[in-house]
Amino acid sequence: MRIAYLAAGAAGMYCGSCLHDNALAAALLRAGHDVALVPLYTPLRTDGEGVAVDRVFYGAINVYLEQRSALFRHTPWLVDRMLAAPGLIAWATRHSGSVDARELGELTVSVLRGAEGRQKKELDGLVSWLAREMRPEVVHLPNALLAGLAGPIRRQLGVPVLCTLQGEDLFIEDLEEPHYATVRRLLVEACRDVDAFVVHSEFYAQAMAEYLAVPRERIHVVRLGLERDATAGDGPGPAARPFVVGYLARVAPEKGLHLLAGAFHELARQSASGDVRLRIAGYLSERDRAYKEGILAQLEAWGLSDAVEDLGEVDRAGKVAFLRSLHVLCVPTTYREPKGLFALEALAQGVPVVLPRHGAFPELIEATGGGMLVEPDDTASIAAALRGLMDDPERRAALGRSGREVVRRDYRDDRTATSLLSLYQDCRQNAQRG
Repeated sequence: MRIAYLAAGAAGMYCGSCLHDNALAAALLRAGHDVALVPLYTPLRTDGEGVAVDRVFYGAINVYLEQRSALFRHTPWLVDRMLAAPGLIAWATRHSGSVDARELGELTVSVLRGAEGRQKKELDGLVSWLAREMRPEVVHLPNALLAGLAGPIRRQLGVPVLCTLQGEDLFIEDLEEPHYATVRRLLVEACRDVDAFVVHSEFYAQAMAEYLAVPRERIHVVRLGLERDATAGDGPGPAARPFVVGYLARVAPEKGLHLLAGAFHELARQSASGDVRLRIAGYLSERDRAYKEGILAQLEAWGLSDAVEDLGEVDRAGKVAFLRSLHVLCVPTTYREPKGLFALEALAQGVPVVLPRHGAFPELIEATGGGMLVEPDDTASIAAALRGLMDDPERRAALGRSGREVVRRDYRDDRTATSLLSLYQDCRQNAQRG
């Protein structure tokens, strides 16, 4: 099957969605399908071998300039190609700081308008390239904020269009009026042109059916799949002492590092001196630098500086080594997480997880038996769970074994690829009938 799988770049950040999209495209290629992984906005940054095409559509520089000035909506193709060079985009976005949803209302509205928006030239270029170079049998969009592309793609290419849902509501709910209401209306309208939606948890399927006003049967739950390297091999775990708690996620308020810091303080207060450690790893944007510095300052004020290690962003080898150094991973998000890739990565290494009782986490823990749920936004609940696992190494080991076994069996990229291919074929058959 010829598949155009579009993926939104994350401006130089190791992004869970980018990693997953690259792994899935690679699995589809291994299965013998003709797949083009097409970057949008920025190049994709992966921690393994990238399989994306060497071109960026809806390039961040062009999209921004077209939004700001009518002049750039009519520039020659040569200028557009120069501004869409992957190296230039990567450099520009790396030095531009993080995206703030509150500043992007007008742009979000414009992109959702599709052929009626200020980025029509970008849409025309993408559809023209797909028709000329790819001739796909199915097109897969990376998120609902790009649903404005679905109608033009379906009409011009005559193929079904699918869309993954993975946190758009968090972005949209941060928009301000008058753009918020407009985005909600345009999103519902644009989603009518999408043949099927893909989510990674039953929780998010139910939530987004209501949010997008689409029938629940049009939303399909497809489990996340880790690439083979992430689910292979075993290494030495940490020593019995000190007890090591880890955090592996983007460092931002919504990911809950401040809650974990408070819980770690309570855990350290209850434990013997030098008996516990906190290891932190993950991408940090300039926007959230003060947030992280405040947490580290508070830990220092509590006298815990020597018990805390900050590794910053880690590559694949560093991530595996990091996870294998932990007794438990805890990312106590304040929002309802729709997928939880970081939890699967920990479980694949036999590391149990402590997660809040909301979003996709309850069904993930039920499916894997690999961790504990705690009350959301509750440092005392987190500290009690961590203390329980610290004091009960046999239970900790059992949770780790269960999680590793289930994730390595059921959460693999080849299984995700098989599920998606079945869905693609159903959509093609429905389109041919209709």
